[in-house]
Amino acid sequence: MNKAELVNAVADKAGVTKKQADEIVSATIDTIVDTVSQGDKVTLVGFGSFEPRDRKAREGRNPKTGKALTIPATTVPAFSAGKVFKDAVAP
Repeated sequence: MNKAELVNAVADKAGVTKKQADEIVSATIDTIVDTVSQGDKVTLVGFGSFEPRDRKAREGRNPKTGKALTIPATTVPAFSAGKVFKDAVAP
């Protein structure tokens, strides 16, 4: 499912126009991205949580040359599915 299909599904379920659903979906995604990028966690009970996670520096290899290189530490976004979501996918 892509964003357009998600917008259509939300519009149908919520009984709103596709334009309104698109604004809601976009605002939700933007809010989650902004919050996580500021270092905070977003928890949607039953669905899951989005949070920033620190990834340590590590050794890697250039696939072309095989030369060792250091991959720097960074912060990445992470999602953890909630129990209700997990149970729905794999009952």
